[in-house]
Amino acid sequence: MTRPVTIVTGGSRGIGAATCLRLAADGHDVVVGYVRDADAAEQVAEGVRKAGGRSLTVRVDTSVEAEVEHLFDVTERELGPVTGLVNNAGVTGPLGRLADTRTEDLRRVVDVNVTGTLLCSRRAAQLMAARGSGVIVNVSSGAATLGSPGEFVHYAATKAAVDALTLGLSKELGPDGVRVNAVAPGAVDTDMHATMGDSERAWRMAPTIPLRRPGRAEEIAAAVAWLMSSEASYVTGAVLRVAGGR
Repeated sequence: MTRPVTIVTGGSRGIGAATCLRLAADGHDVVVGYVRDADAAEQVAEGVRKAGGRSLTVRVDTSVEAEVEHLFDVTERELGPVTGLVNNAGVTGPLGRLADTRTEDLRRVVDVNVTGTLLCSRRAAQLMAARGSGVIVNVSSGAATLGSPGEFVHYAATKAAVDALTLGLSKELGPDGVRVNAVAPGAVDTDMHATMGDSERAWRMAPTIPLRRPGRAEEIAAAVAWLMSSEASYVTGAVLRVAGGR
């Protein structure tokens, strides 16, 4: 049997890196999309290879159409037909009230989280629908339903858009044999919090989480892997919340 070929955007760190390694353990060949840290992406790719999978690293800013096209073209040329896509690439911008957020930060968050997810999903849909099969999993956020006031309302709004995309695209592609789902993590202990300016944020939130701790990247990756698997063959249009009860 041929191995699934799955693209993971934002695959060089955090949830993306954990997802690449989990999918490799589950028998996937994996393309690690990254935007800055080539060394980190290569380390993840090496982990995929050690697990028995083939792997490539491809630098891609998902908000740029030509780079998304290149990502899919390289994957199909080097590894074969794309059977899966994990839209994980995302940015938050600095923490703060919307009134204090710079326009350039707003635009970047929308460009990556919404436009980037749409561009990648569109290319995957074109390829997968023509072949009659495929799986797309979007990484949303619990923020989409909580709103994240005082922290990143703009980010929450983009993730609500991802949820809407998941639902609509699942209905559009269902007749073509393509499943589309999302995972909505809560607070996860990754370096994303340091990037947004508060490295201890995930643990500070623990008292507000029923399980009283932040999640681990591997726990989110497990949910993604299940949605990608044949065990979820009758699941489409779902937004699976993995947030410790919050």
